[in-house]
Amino acid sequence: MEKYGYARVSGADQNEARQIHALNAKGILPENLFIDKQSGKDFQRESYQKLVNLLQSGDLLYVPSIDRLGRNYDEIIEQWRILTKTMGVDIAVLDMPILDTRPFKDIIGTFTADLILQVLSFVAHKERENIRQRQAEGIAIAKAQGVKFGRPEKEIPANFAELVAKWERKEIKTAEVLELCNMSRSTFYLKLRKFKGSR
Repeated sequence: MEKYGYARVSGADQNEARQIHALNAKGILPENLFIDKQSGKDFQRESYQKLVNLLQSGDLLYVPSIDRLGRNYDEIIEQWRILTKTMGVDIAVLDMPILDTRPFKDIIGTFTADLILQVLSFVAHKERENIRQRQAEGIAIAKAQGVKFGRPEKEIPANFAELVAKWERKEIKTAEVLELCNMSRSTFYLKLRKFKGSR
């Protein structure tokens, strides 16, 4: 039986030290510790997939908390089922001792653990929806206040009309006008349409 640990933070700028400390306290070898620095919206994460490929029946997987495993309610339930029932792996969630499959080998214990998992996973899923809703509301308010999102719009050069006239008379080639305007082909044609529409 091997012991493994899995930690996750949502981005490269976040610190996973607290999770690593909690997993190290369980005596997990460094080579058996897997960390992802990306969103938990699905399970297509490089380190998590490597971990799953290593897990064998009878192994024990420690996770600091259920939301470190994932954020999507349905996928957490499915992963839990695959790991525990199909692969025969035990899981222990450190901040929720009731979510530890080792003591729950009878039918009542399994039912209790599965029920609590579904409740906690649902809470994690709802929190993700709430975050999205708050972000959308914040963006809507910012836009209403005139805040612009995305890259600033490319400015046309002062001599754009002259360059366009030369290009249309075939005095300069397309590659040359793109270079002189410092634009990609798609941006040039977009600016050209707007320019002609404003005349």
